[in-house]
Amino acid sequence: MVNTKMFTSLRRRLLRHWPVTLLLLLILPTLLPAGLRAAVDVLQQTHHSPIAPFFTETVQHWQDDLIRWSEEHQIDPNLMATVMQIESCGHPTVVSSAGAQGLFQVMPFHFDVNETMTDPNTNAYRGMLFLNECLRWAEGDPGRAMACYNGGPGVLRRSFANWPAETQRYYLWGAAIYNDAYHRRDTSETLSRWLSAGGQGLCNMAANSLQLVSAP
Repeated sequence: MVNTKMFTSLRRRLLRHWPVTLLLLLILPTLLPAGLRAAVDVLQQTHHSPIAPFFTETVQHWQDDLIRWSEEHQIDPNLMATVMQIESCGHPTVVSSAGAQGLFQVMPFHFDVNETMTDPNTNAYRGMLFLNECLRWAEGDPGRAMACYNGGPGVLRRSFANWPAETQRYYLWGAAIYNDAYHRRDTSETLSRWLSAGGQGLCNMAANSLQLVSAP
C-alpha cells in the first residue's frame, strides 16, 4: 500500500519548485534507465490523473471536482473517490440515520453553524480536512485512515479485532477498492462485491438524485 503521507510531502515540494520540476520531468526520461523512468512517469501522471475507470457512473460524475478537490487538499483523487463511493455513491444530499451529510457523509459537528452541509464544495472541504487528519494519525496508511474516517481516531489505538463491525467492514471494502484504484486496474472485484452486498441500492438513489439515465 502506498505511503500517502510521504507521497503528499514529496508532491508539495515538487509543486513549490514547479518550473525546475517540469524541466526535470521533461528531460530525465531520456537519461534514466527503465526502472527510474517508471517512477518519473508516476510523477507526470499525478497532477491531473483521472480516477480509476471502475468507479460507478455516479462517482465518475464528480471526476473533475474530485481532481480539483484533490489538488486543494493534497489527497490522492482515487482515495477521495473510494471514500465517496462507500459513503454516498455520489449522492450529494443523502443523510444517514446517524446524521452524516452529503457526498462524504460528514458529521454535523465538523461544520460551522452558517455552512450548508450538503453543498458539494463545503462537504468536500470539511470531509477532506478530517481525512487529512486521519492520514496523519494513521501515519499515511490509507486503509487505516479510512477506518479512522468511519470510526474516529480512537480505533487506531486498538487492534482490528476490537474495532466496531461496521469499521472492520469499511476498512476491508475501502482498502481493497483503493488498492485496485491505486494500481490503475480497469475493474475491481471488491467494488462489484460491495455493490452486490447492498451498495447498489445507494447507487440507484444517487443516480436518481443526479438524474442519470440509469443506475451504475
